[in-house]
Amino acid sequence: MASGKKALLATVMAASVAGMPHLLWAPAYADDYADLLDVLRAKGSLTRHEYDTLLAKHVHHAALAAEPHATHAVRGASSGTRTAVAHAGRGAQAGYEPGIRFDAGAEENDVSLRAEDAATRAEASARSAQEAANALNSGNFVRVAKYVPGKGLTFKAGPIDINLSGFVNGFYSYNSPAGGRPIAGGVSSGSSGFDSSAVRNGLLPAGFILKMNTVQQGMDISAVLGMYPGLDNAKPAAFNANSGGSPVGLGTAGIDLRQVYMTFGNKEMGTFKIGRDLALFASDAIMNDATLLSVGSTGSNSAPGNTSLGRIGVGYVYADWIPQISYTSPKLGGFQGSVGIFQPLDEFGYADATNPTATNAPSQYSASATQHSSPMVQGRAVYDFSVSDLQVHIWASFLIQHMQGLTSTRPDGTALLSEDQHHGAMVEAGDIGTKLTYGPLEGVAYYYRGSGLGTTGLFFDGVAANGRKRSSEGYYVQGAYHITKKFRLVGSYGVSNLYLAGGENTATESALGSAGLVRRNQSEVGAAYYQMTDWLTVVGEYSHTSSAAHGGGKESDNTASGGVMLMF
Repeated sequence: MASGKKALLATVMAASVAGMPHLLWAPAYADDYADLLDVLRAKGSLTRHEYDTLLAKHVHHAALAAEPHATHAVRGASSGTRTAVAHAGRGAQAGYEPGIRFDAGAEENDVSLRAEDAATRAEASARSAQEAANALNSGNFVRVAKYVPGKGLTFKAGPIDINLSGFVNGFYSYNSPAGGRPIAGGVSSGSSGFDSSAVRNGLLPAGFILKMNTVQQGMDISAVLGMYPGLDNAKPAAFNANSGGSPVGLGTAGIDLRQVYMTFGNKEMGTFKIGRDLALFASDAIMNDATLLSVGSTGSNSAPGNTSLGRIGVGYVYADWIPQISYTSPKLGGFQGSVGIFQPLDEFGYADATNPTATNAPSQYSASATQHSSPMVQGRAVYDFSVSDLQVHIWASFLIQHMQGLTSTRPDGTALLSEDQHHGAMVEAGDIGTKLTYGPLEGVAYYYRGSGLGTTGLFFDGVAANGRKRSSEGYYVQGAYHITKKFRLVGSYGVSNLYLAGGENTATESALGSAGLVRRNQSEVGAAYYQMTDWLTVVGEYSHTSSAAHGGGKESDNTASGGVMLMF
C-alpha cells in the first residue's frame, strides 16, 4: 500500500511538471489537474496533507511558468490559476511548505458546513428511527422477544405481548400391589391383586398456556387460557377428564380446560383476577411438591386417567381449579396477601364412590350437599426474605364454606338426613408451610388441618352420614440436594389423616359403621431428576403408598416410574 501510494504521488507530480508548458497555452487544463486531485482525495487515495501539498506545488509551478508568457498568462492561466488557488484555499493549512500560506478562514467555513451537514443528517436519522419505532408499535409488525428458558415464547404485536408456554411429559410406570383389603377412600392400589404397566402422564398432564398482556391507562391487563390434555383415553365420570381412564381401542384422550381468566391492576393498586384458576388454599403445597414433575402415588395405574396423584391425599388436599373473583395485594417488604370468593363445591362421598364390595358393608359413609346460598371464601399470605445465603419462603392460607341441605341414607336406602331438615355445617380449614433454600440444599415442610374439609379432594368425606363434621389433618416433609447444577436427588414423606365424627363407630352393620372408611393415607417417595437441556428433564422415581381403615384393614403398593418432562 505504501509503495503504491509513493508511485501514485510520483506519477501525479511528474504529470504536473511535464504538463506545465501545455497548461499555459490551454488554461482549462489547470482545472483538470485540480479536479483530478479532488477525485483522488475523495477516493481516499490521498491524505489531506498530500492533497494540499500537491495542489500547492501545482499552483506554484503554474505561476512560475506563466511569467515568460505574460500575455497568454493573463488571458488564460490567470483563470486556471485562480481556480487552482481556490481549490487550494478550500483545504490547505498554513505552514505545509516554506513561503506558502493559505487563508485559514476557508477551512473554518468548510468545517462549519460539514458540521451543519452532519447535524442535518443526524436529525434525519433520529426522525427515521422514531418513525420506525412508531411503525413497530402500531401493530403492523410482529416481533419476537428474546427467549428465556422456562418462560415460553413471547411475540409482540404493537402494545400486546402474546406468550405461549407449556409442557409435555410421559412416563412408564410399573405398579406392584403388596396386598391387603380394599379401603373406602384409600389411595393405594394394594388390594388389586395383580401387577400393572402403564404409559401415562405424571401428576401433571400436558399443558399449553396462552397469555396475552397489555398496558392500558396505567393498568396491566391480561387474559389467560390453559389447555391440559392427557395421554390416555378419557372415561367421563364424576371427575371428568381426571376420572380413571378407559384403555380400550378407538378411545380418545381428555382435554382439561383448567384455566380461563383475566387479571387487571398494577404494582401500586394490586391485581384483580376473574375466571377459573388454581385456588388459594393449599396451592403452595402442590406447587412446592417435587412429585409435580414426576408420578408419586399412581391412583389407578391399570386404567390411567389424565394424571397421577403425586402427593394429593398423602400430604395435602388438592387445591383445585375453581371459578373465582380474587384480589392480590402489592408486595410490601416481602409480604403479599390474597383473598377471594369462589364457586362453592358440593360435599362429596368419595368413600362411597370407591366403596368396597365386602359383605355387610354400609352403602353410605358420608353426607352430601348440593345447595349453596353463599360463596366459598379463601385467603392466602406469603412472606419471602433471606438471612445471609439462606432464602426463606413462608405461606399460610385458609378456607371457609357453608354446607347447606345435607342429605344421607341408611344401608337399607331409607333417609338418615333429608333436605327438609335443613341440616348444615360450616367447613373451616387452614394450613402453613415453608421452603428453605441454602446453596444446593432445599427443604419443604407443610401442615394442614380442617373441620369438615375431608381428605384427598376438597370436601371429600368431610361430613359424616349423621351430619357431623369430620376432622382431618396432614403434612409432608421434603428434602432435595443438587449434586450438580443439572442433577438433583429428592426424598419426601407425607401423611393425610381423616378422623371419625361424633356418633360414628367401627361397627360394620350399624347405620353409622365406618370400619372400612379410610383413616390414614401415607407415602414415601425417592426420585432423581437430571436436566439434559433447558427443555428436557429425565426422571426416575420409586414410591410406596399405603392406606389404613378405621376398622384395621390395610393395603399398600410399590411403583417404579421413569420418563421425560419437557418444559418451554
